[in-house]
Amino acid sequence: MLKLRKWQSEAISEILRKYKQGYSHFLCLATPGAGKTLMASIVAKKLFQANQIDLVICFSPSINIANSLRNSLEKHIGHQINGRLGAKGHVMTYQSMLNLGEDYWQILSQHRVLAIFDEIHHCAGDDFGNGNSWGQKIVNSIQGRAHYTLALTGTPWRSDKIPIALSNYCIKGKVTCDYSYGLDRAIQDHVCRTPKIVAIDNEKISLQSSGETTHYRSFESLLGETSCRYPQVLDNTEVITQILKKASKQLNALRKSHPNAGALVVAASIDHALKISEIIRNLTGEKSSVVTYLHDNAQETIEQFRSSSDKWIVSVGMISEGTDIARLRVCCHLSRVKTELSFRQILGRILRSSGKKDSAGYLFMPAEPNLIEYAKRVAEDVPNEHTVSIDRMPTAASLTNDMPPEDVSESIEQPYLGLQDNQIISINFDSPQHSENIQSPCSDTGTYSSLSDTYNMTIGFFGRFKQKIIQPALSTITN
Repeated sequence: MLKLRKWQSEAISEILRKYKQGYSHFLCLATPGAGKTLMASIVAKKLFQANQIDLVICFSPSINIANSLRNSLEKHIGHQINGRLGAKGHVMTYQSMLNLGEDYWQILSQHRVLAIFDEIHHCAGDDFGNGNSWGQKIVNSIQGRAHYTLALTGTPWRSDKIPIALSNYCIKGKVTCDYSYGLDRAIQDHVCRTPKIVAIDNEKISLQSSGETTHYRSFESLLGETSCRYPQVLDNTEVITQILKKASKQLNALRKSHPNAGALVVAASIDHALKISEIIRNLTGEKSSVVTYLHDNAQETIEQFRSSSDKWIVSVGMISEGTDIARLRVCCHLSRVKTELSFRQILGRILRSSGKKDSAGYLFMPAEPNLIEYAKRVAEDVPNEHTVSIDRMPTAASLTNDMPPEDVSESIEQPYLGLQDNQIISINFDSPQHSENIQSPCSDTGTYSSLSDTYNMTIGFFGRFKQKIIQPALSTITN
């Protein structure tokens, strides 16, 4: 007999109760990794059993999530959900929804249909037509026509501030959810891991440009007081190496008690991913899988990694929200996308718990001001669990990277650290070494291109790591 989590049973009961009362729509917020797919599948099963629906159609932002939805629905309903003759429904991506003509949507008037929208925050728009193409398709073709609609999300906001489709907002501009299951409760229920975030910074940075040298005490001052852009920091071999060193050390520690623990590195571009993979090999002697949106075998590689005990997988736009690889316990955030939605989704890849004795999930990232702010908000979500530390780089380095004249677009939507109050995470480094001694794939041979190629600046790192503890309403420095 299937045993549901307490929150899943609560949500299912509330959904069915609201439908019975005559409401046709329900919005469920549940933190990433909580099990929204299973919950939605059981709702569909119970509606079929009660003869309240004839068909179920589901929409999701990616093929990965669509496949997971279909497999879950077919398992629990006992019928094919492939859109073919005799099937009980259809699962598709939001993108493919745009290719469906009006004749397809006639099923909504001819049959009692439950429409499920996974990660509904990808769909923007309301009756005033101020949304994206997916949201407008929902408003024009599905809203008010489906017998029931069920919207699911783990991050109920959009970076562009446009209203989420099928959502109501309170006076303060926040989405009104019919049922909410937050991260704090999920950690208490052992549904999600305690998040731990380490941000990498440097206290002595030199910047050489146009024959002049200036000095800065953090990435925040470097990025805020100069024309240096974040992609240049991301592409810096020394920064990548320091983040991977810490991630590797944490991963090795975790694998002593969890032998199949894995690490995800979210890269900024395909060339960046290949560069990171090469640094991993030079640094650890270990191979890494690389998956990108241009790799034909990306899905197969992800499946192989999921069932293996390999340590590393490097991704560009492939392993984000809804992709379930439970053995991922460490993540390096090296994406150029700096939205809170992206941050939370990347974080969610390492939070899915495997039981009461599970470890924490560790996220390593550069100390970019926006990312630090998002980490603070996560800390506020779990005030009794969360501590964020900022480590400052101990090595002296002088590297030349290319830099763009304009910041990269952040319009693409792509995914923490928790300790007891006032505790500090201490991770020691090897003896300092200069980056000139590091094998860098970003060499004059042109094997890899940098994230930008307009003009050069030289950044030198001479500071050491130390830690800054960020709590809600608390900020202190410790050596």
